[in-house]
Amino acid sequence: MVLGIQIVGILFSAFMLYYTYLHFKKKQFTAKEAGFWIILWLAFLGVTLFPQILDPIVSSLRLARTLDLFVILGFMFLIATIVYTYTIVRMNQKRIDDIVRQVAHDKAKEPKK
Repeated sequence: MVLGIQIVGILFSAFMLYYTYLHFKKKQFTAKEAGFWIILWLAFLGVTLFPQILDPIVSSLRLARTLDLFVILGFMFLIATIVYTYTIVRMNQKRIDDIVRQVAHDKAKEPKK
């Protein structure tokens, strides 16, 4: 029997597969990136349709339900994504600072007209 949360998971997986396909066609994703995301969404779809696959993991972690595992994994993914994004933003900020300093230094060396 398909529950409401499974329907939402199926719709989400289908949408994300389509979204990944669109970005690949617009050449915003490389083939490797698109392949990674497609495999991820298909795995999510498979686990959504057949959650009993995760029963050995759920029981070994002593969780009450498979949904609890999804929630924990979701939070872990979000935290990792936030840290990764923060790292990239800081690197870009440093690069911009270096470029601004270099431009300011070059302008200061230019002879005044």
